[in-house]
Amino acid sequence: MNSARLPTTWEEDYAMLMPAQPDKDERSRLGYFLDWLALMGRAWYQPDLEAYRDYLLHDKPNRRGGIGLAPSTVQAHLATVRSRYAAILRDNRVRRALYELAPAGFGPADRKAFVDEALLRLQNAVYPSAAPVALVTRRDAADADHLRLTPEQVRALLRSPGQDTLAGLRDTAVFALMACTGIREAELCALDVPDLRARLGGELALRVRAGKGRHQRLVPYGPLDWCLTYVERWLAAARISEGPVFRGLYRGGRAVRRTRLSTRAVNDIFNRWPIEIDGALRAVRPHDLRRTYARRAYEGGMDLERIRQNLGHASVQTTQGYIGTLDAGQRRPPAMFAPPHPPEQHAEGMIP
Repeated sequence: MNSARLPTTWEEDYAMLMPAQPDKDERSRLGYFLDWLALMGRAWYQPDLEAYRDYLLHDKPNRRGGIGLAPSTVQAHLATVRSRYAAILRDNRVRRALYELAPAGFGPADRKAFVDEALLRLQNAVYPSAAPVALVTRRDAADADHLRLTPEQVRALLRSPGQDTLAGLRDTAVFALMACTGIREAELCALDVPDLRARLGGELALRVRAGKGRHQRLVPYGPLDWCLTYVERWLAAARISEGPVFRGLYRGGRAVRRTRLSTRAVNDIFNRWPIEIDGALRAVRPHDLRRTYARRAYEGGMDLERIRQNLGHASVQTTQGYIGTLDAGQRRPPAMFAPPHPPEQHAEGMIP
């Protein structure tokens, strides 16, 4: 579609695509999509769900980015984007906005044709059959599919950024808090300073004010309250006493922005600090720390229901998925049966 004014601003795209009262999933997924539009230099009326699908699936970030989400998660992201477009295509604001984008020299008939063509292209671009995602159901996940870090690997991740720069202090604090509480990246971005020191039954806890599904929860630190030391170092160096805990930095990394980090910025932080795993450098993802929290808490004797509550899952089955496949040794069957013949007969080949 040709226009006299391309592209729109990010604020205009946000106003068009973000609903007035989005739930947590909508805010997060549409935020990813808006960031991608800005990255690609596209406007809200130029969706390309096939390209966006590939961006979400790509697990090796390059100059155009890449997140590496699971196919089922990508499918959920695309469903949210399609649902939002279905809603705005029924909104008269869309037709008015497209009329404003028509070239100034167009007469009434040409402007109507321009808008009708633009609406048709939009409908085709977000049609359910566009950008399909192939899903494969697997009973077991190989170790390489999802990372669950060992305690040594968590320490290596925390050591990677260093603490001699503002960025290093912030990134270390991000890793420490996420590893010790298992919170999502969107929940991390939403934290304000008072949330760091809430109380639950007298226990020091992190308050997650708007978790998935708009559920608030408290996550006790327990013996992992050492993570607050790193957060407080960041806050002191950044001179933050109120408002968002984690913020971006201006170019050069010496001045702190007033606005909170975006989920995309959190993913960029993780991509910036790969660690050695099985002899190769590999980027850890935010959800890897949630899986790590679940697995290590379970192995440490914490029961499934308590882990579920801390992670903010709706069901224990979801929590079990985060814990993952237990070690092969734990799945080795007991000696339930005994061979009817002496072992030496097997060795001599006497039993066919």
